[in-house]
Amino acid sequence: MEVMTARRVVVTGASSGIGAATVRLFRAHGWDVVGVARRADRLEALAAETGASVFVADLTKQDDVDALRDHLAATGPIHALVNNAGGALGLESVENSAIDDWAWMYEINVIAVKRVTSALLPLLRVGAASDGHADILNVTSIAGHVAYVGGGGYNAAKFAAHAMTEVLRLELNGEPIRVLEVAPGMVATEEFSLVRFGGDRARADAVYEDVPNPLTAEDIAVTIVSTLELPGHVNLDLITIKPVAQAATYRLHKGPLSVRGAGA
Repeated sequence: MEVMTARRVVVTGASSGIGAATVRLFRAHGWDVVGVARRADRLEALAAETGASVFVADLTKQDDVDALRDHLAATGPIHALVNNAGGALGLESVENSAIDDWAWMYEINVIAVKRVTSALLPLLRVGAASDGHADILNVTSIAGHVAYVGGGGYNAAKFAAHAMTEVLRLELNGEPIRVLEVAPGMVATEEFSLVRFGGDRARADAVYEDVPNPLTAEDIAVTIVSTLELPGHVNLDLITIKPVAQAATYRLHKGPLSVRGAGA
């Protein structure tokens, strides 16, 4: 009898938030998972909890990405890549925001995704040849589709990540490799806003204050895993996901949701 092996997925930004939740859910669904991030202690704890494999790498460094590629090549093909690592810095205007913040956001949200995708595509092709198809799923943001005041640098980076995703899909046309994009809106994670505001906990917490049911990392993980578990011929090009309280990047309801005219 032929023994079927689990599909193998690489998840970047796996040390916290959406990445860690995605690793947990893939493992719960029986996938072979490689979680990638900079913080070894966080990865080790995640590995102990879930049984996932982990690899420590700074994806803004080509040597680290090359080492990740070599490690994966030595341990078998991969069938899916979730480019989740990213982040935002600041909420200042285009005029007043820091160039260094813009450079960091472009490096982690765009260049790192390009580095990892270029490095791992040959391994994904091996996986596609053995399994029938492979997947590249980029986690972007609604900030990559609709601009908002104060979002200049993050908007620019995520718009670029969205464009790169679309170009990649065109370039890979004819190969059994799906290119998918998940663009979340407001997600309340432990670190996103804290990083954005330079560790200012009060300012970070205020983002989610009185917002009814912002999305969670687990909500996005469910979206990612269920998307990649669809039949291999089904390509969800773009999934935009927001909490009901968020009508757009710049329109957010605070306070309880209620039906207008109820009981009238």
